[in-house]
Amino acid sequence: MTILYIDADACPVKDEVYRVAERYGLQVFVVSNSWIRIPQDARITSVVVDAGPDVADDWIAERAGPGDVVITADIPLADRSLKAGAQALHPNGRPFTPDSIGSALTSRSIGEHLRSMGEVTGGPKPFASSDRSRFLQALDTAVVKARRR
Repeated sequence: MTILYIDADACPVKDEVYRVAERYGLQVFVVSNSWIRIPQDARITSVVVDAGPDVADDWIAERAGPGDVVITADIPLADRSLKAGAQALHPNGRPFTPDSIGSALTSRSIGEHLRSMGEVTGGPKPFASSDRSRFLQALDTAVVKARRR
């Protein structure tokens, strides 16, 4: 059965995930470092992990596998999810794929290096309503693909 995992601390599309999960009857794990309000639904579970770097990512990566979908903006978590056989989807609707993850990791590494040298980098674009729409379509496509497995 397909499970949706949300890297939830800064995820702007949790409500959209809940709607898609309800439509397909899927289980959702909302993983965060602090309590987050979730709908009263037996299929949606809040998981609060200890604070610290990558604790939520580790929890998700240890459980996600083939047929699952991970919603995250964290590129290393997306990489780990793909390697475990899960699909990974950015909140803006962009799917991470085995073909795209290498360049995403490289870009992230370059940005970290530039910031460590004191450069000011632009950061991500503001989240837009078109991102929300694109995400809904991409999540629906990912769920259909996962359920075919």
